[in-house]
Amino acid sequence: MRLTLTTWNINSVRLRIDLVAKFIKAVRPDILCLQETKCPDDAFPLKRFKRLGYEAVALNGQKGYHGVSVISRLPFESFNVQSFCGKKDCRHVSAVFGERAGLRDPVTVHNFYVPAGGDIPDPDVNPKFAHKLAFLDEMRDNITLRPAANERAILVGDLNVAPLAHDVWSHKQMRRVVSHTPIECAKLTTARTTGGWIDSMREHTPEPAKLYTWWSYRSADWTTADKGRRLDHVWTSPMLADRVSGVHIARNYRGAERPSDHVPVTATIEA
Repeated sequence: MRLTLTTWNINSVRLRIDLVAKFIKAVRPDILCLQETKCPDDAFPLKRFKRLGYEAVALNGQKGYHGVSVISRLPFESFNVQSFCGKKDCRHVSAVFGERAGLRDPVTVHNFYVPAGGDIPDPDVNPKFAHKLAFLDEMRDNITLRPAANERAILVGDLNVAPLAHDVWSHKQMRRVVSHTPIECAKLTTARTTGGWIDSMREHTPEPAKLYTWWSYRSADWTTADKGRRLDHVWTSPMLADRVSGVHIARNYRGAERPSDHVPVTATIEA
């Protein structure tokens, strides 16, 4: 069975519901993982998604900030929410897909929105950066994020770190900028390797090729400057690593009217 999964930091699902609908009609992913939905659960645009054919929805949202959701054309068996750093700030939701989705063996999908970390890369003077580093440490230590040898799992989301030299437009200039500092890159990489996760995007597009999923709103001409970063990720457990047949970054959505600063990333899995 072929499974398509899209991850997208939408930067307000209600504000950009028409853009999401346009993407859904064009791509029809089986599973859509959104981050930064900025929407309490009771105000989520469920009816619009149902009209588009997406009736299975797992929500973890709040008013104005953060928020994650798993939206699917396929029914899931269960979903779960985890909190990190002692905060209930809506940064994780997971869903298990199994027999009801037509899968012989279950697949667990984790959707994350890692804290951005503010502007100053010093945890002693910037509480937001300290929170980000602690969050990455908790991801590393979380037992549920260590798939067993025979477990089929996918971890996606806006992880807010561009860990590799070619995940940013200038490794030299970005090393002092939050999202690409050595400590963040090391902590995200350790969280991934401790869990045994495979970086599917880089499996399909190895360095030194540049990969970006985010372009700043502050860049007036983002296409010409092309100062991007790969903040959005697709990780798979070893059991699924060789089943990922493709990963596509829909760069053109950054040029949409009233866009998110992130673009959709879609993985195709031969599940």
